[in-house]
Amino acid sequence: MTASTAPVDLYRHGLQLLLDKDIPAWVDLWDENGIFEFPFAPEGWPKRLKGKAAVAEYMRGYPDRIDLHDFPYVEIHQTVAPQTIVVEMRGVGRLVDTESPFDMSYIAVVTVENGLITRYRDYWNPLAVQNPAADFTGSN
Repeated sequence: MTASTAPVDLYRHGLQLLLDKDIPAWVDLWDENGIFEFPFAPEGWPKRLKGKAAVAEYMRGYPDRIDLHDFPYVEIHQTVAPQTIVVEMRGVGRLVDTESPFDMSYIAVVTVENGLITRYRDYWNPLAVQNPAADFTGSN
């Protein structure tokens, strides 16, 4: 992606990379000093990651635990700050260890500067991780 990449285009590209299970390419969408926050993270899960390396480590085990199949609902809202978007979405797939369905709703507030993600606040549903197979972070 380039410095002129619109936040909407960057985000949609990132969703496709997640579906392709190309985590290194997804991490490459991040600024070196990007902040990834999880305001609703349950006890034992990270609430804030600082820097691209921390994001890479957090996402390292994702495809081994969650097999994403689709984002059947994605609605992206522009904000008065052109570099920030609000995303409502749903991801579906399966938990690899148990073959159980994975179905998660998210709201994300994402800021992109110079074609890279600088801040991502992920308001995901912590009730969905009551199944230990959903924990791709190694926190449990």
